Amino acid sequence: MATNPGEQACQLCHQAHLAPDLYGRKRQEGGFCFHRYCLFFASGLYPVTTSSGRVGFFPSHVQSVLDHAAQKICCVCGKSGACINCWVLGCRRSFHLPCARQGECITQYNYYRAFCSHHRPRQAVDRDPEPHTDCLLCFEAVDDSKSYTTMGCPACQHAWFHRRCIQGHALRAGSSAFCCLLCRDKEHFQQEMLRMGIRIPRRPPAWETAEAFEGLMARHSRCDASHCLCPAGREQAEEEGPWQLLLCSSCAAEGTHRSCSSLRDSADSWECQGCAGPSTASRAGSETPAPSSASRAGPGPRQGSAGPEGSSRSAAPGPVWVRVGSRLQRRAHHQPYSRPRRRR
Repeated sequence: MATNPGEQACQLCHQAHLAPDLYGRKRQEGGFCFHRYCLFFASGLYPVTTSSGRVGFFPSHVQSVLDHAAQKICCVCGKSGACINCWVLGCRRSFHLPCARQGECITQYNYYRAFCSHHRPRQAVDRDPEPHTDCLLCFEAVDDSKSYTTMGCPACQHAWFHRRCIQGHALRAGSSAFCCLLCRDKEHFQQEMLRMGIRIPRRPPAWETAEAFEGLMARHSRCDASHCLCPAGREQAEEEGPWQLLLCSSCAAEGTHRSCSSLRDSADSWECQGCAGPSTASRAGSETPAPSSASRAGPGPRQGSAGPEGSSRSAAPGPVWVRVGSRLQRRAHHQPYSRPRRRR
C-alpha cells in the first residue's frame, strides 16, 4: 500500500513512491491513478493515438483491466492485482511491475513485453566470468556464472556487470552514450541490454546539461598580477581606464589590470607569462626601451669568434664574383686579382 497516507497509490501496483526513471511518472486521468509503465505493461490494454498525436487509453478499457487483474495473484509477492502476464503462450504467471526484479522477471521496455523467471530470455554470451572477476562499474566481485544479476557484453564477452549497476549506468548515459565500458560496442550491446530488461532512455547523457558545464563556461574575472595596484582589489573590473581587466589572448585563464602590467590605453591584447614565456615579460602594448645607437646603425662587421683552443679567428666572408678578362668568375672568398701571364 502507499507509504504516505496523503498521497494516492497506483491502482495497478498499489505503490505510491517509485523511481520515475524505471516506472514512469504517476498520472491521474479519468478518475484513475497509475504509473506510466505500469499501464503500458498491463496485459490486454492497448494504447490509442488521438488526433493531436497523444497516446492514451479508453477509461472503459482501463477499468476492465483492473477488474481482470483483481482476480490474479502475483507470483512474487502473493497479493492480488497482478496486471502483467508472462508473454509466453500458456504461462499463467502474473506479477506487478515493481515485483519483477525481486522475482527475477524481465520486462522489455522496447516492446513492453514481460517474461516470468521460468521463461525469461538468457544471455547471448558463450562464456562465464573468470574467477575473481569484478564489475566494471562498482569494482565488486560478480558471480562465477551468468545469472539474472550478472550480465556480460555480447560483443567482447570480457566485460561483466551487476544488473543494478548497468541499469543505473544506462539511466545516466542515455541511448546516445550507453555502450560497453570495455570494447565500446554500442549497437549489439544496447540490443542485448534491452532484450535482458534494461531500460535505456532515449536522450543525451545526464551529464551533458547546462548545469554540468556551468563552471567551464564561466569567464575569468580577477587580476593575477604579482602586485595588484587596484584599490578595490583583484576582483574589480571596469569597462575602460587603468582598472580595465584584460584576459590573456591565448588561454583566457589569467587576467590583469592595465595599470598593474603598465599597459598603454591603446593596447587591446595581453598575454600571461605562461603563454608568452618568462623571457618576453608578456606585456603587449607596454613601454619598451628604444633601440640603441648600435642597432640603429645597422649590422657591423663580424667579430672574431673564439676557437676550441681560445684562439681568435675571423669568420670567412661569403663568395664574391670577380671579372677575369671578359668573363665573371665566382670565387669562395675575395682574393687579390693578379693578371695572368702571357704565353711566349
